[in-house]
Amino acid sequence: MNKVLLGLILGAVLGAIDGATAWFTPETRSMLMGIIIGSTIKGIIAGAAAGWFARKVQSVGAGIAFGLVVGLVLAYIVAAMQGKYYFEIMLPGAIVGVILGWATQQYGRPALRLNAG
Repeated sequence: MNKVLLGLILGAVLGAIDGATAWFTPETRSMLMGIIIGSTIKGIIAGAAAGWFARKVQSVGAGIAFGLVVGLVLAYIVAAMQGKYYFEIMLPGAIVGVILGWATQQYGRPALRLNAG
């Protein structure tokens, strides 16, 4: 599976799990489905970015750092829109980003190059 597709699929799965962690904050349980959907979308975006980066740069450390930054930025945007729950939103977002950065570097295969001959 190529790096971008791996990032998209894994990002969707991890994003859904990230959103499901909102269940641990009782005040958010009534909005759980919307949070899961939003976190899934956030995971897909982070996964696509990590996969794209992994195609350009072949470094596990750089991939992890890039995933961390993307995960934190996306989570911060969501937390800022809420105006609260920064830790509860940003910690899982950062973890998802790190996992995506590592997985796309470690397991994704490079895209096929076609000769234009």
